[in-house]
Amino acid sequence: MADPKKIAGGVVNFGVIAAFTGFAAFPFAWMVITMFKQTKDLLDPAHNPFVYNAPPTLEHLRVLFQDTLFLHWVGNTLFVGVLVVLITLVLAVPAGYSLARLTGPAGEKLGIGIFLTYLVPPTILFIPLSRLVALLGLQDRLWALVLVYPSFTVPFCTWLLMGFFKVIPKDVEEAAMIDGHSRLGAFVRVILPMSVAGLLTTIIFSFTLVMQEFVYGLTFITSSKNLTLSVGVPTFLVRGDVYFWGSLMGACFLSSVPIAILYNLFVDRFIAGFTVGAVKG
Repeated sequence: MADPKKIAGGVVNFGVIAAFTGFAAFPFAWMVITMFKQTKDLLDPAHNPFVYNAPPTLEHLRVLFQDTLFLHWVGNTLFVGVLVVLITLVLAVPAGYSLARLTGPAGEKLGIGIFLTYLVPPTILFIPLSRLVALLGLQDRLWALVLVYPSFTVPFCTWLLMGFFKVIPKDVEEAAMIDGHSRLGAFVRVILPMSVAGLLTTIIFSFTLVMQEFVYGLTFITSSKNLTLSVGVPTFLVRGDVYFWGSLMGACFLSSVPIAILYNLFVDRFIAGFTVGAVKG
């Protein structure tokens, strides 16, 4: 006979997981419902917002794809995101390793100092950065964002990778160096393959920041063709006090689903990348 305590525990666990799953999935369900609702159905307060009181429509998606530069903004976001991720990896990986291995106890304090620069709000930095962008002649160019975005992705990712490299035993790379590898060779051939979780965390975090950043994109880009998703969608689908809710939800859904899929594909490694720095080797 089954243990009543185990059954009760299983029911409680299932209930908690179901509640959390519903909570996490609700925004996506709401976006899907809204993007196919007719405007008159969507704005009528007498109608149930969770059901289609009128037949579904594709008009909101037509507006999104034909009356805006949505696909062009997606391309701009991918262009900036890929370059920022590459720059972040090139700078943060050696910086994190150096702070973890080569600077001794001072490395941790320096790492915290670097991380604190990530906490400086963009509303303080965009004015001096505007001057820098103007001096370089990058106004209204995507390269301005490629230059500026690493200013907040590199500090955090350096701190993140520093914690990750610390838990990799030094004996591993010392053994590789005894076998004839240089420190650089041991780093490339031994440490990096063991750091896949941290690298994936860095990639996902950096790209997500690029997709959601608004202040710098609004400041440095003026022409509609050079906008990124986070700026273009609200700029062209919110006109005064008129909100194109169906198209807005369609844009949010289409841009968030790939990121959600990416997170779920690498969720185990992603969590490991964020938590491994807290575990002592």
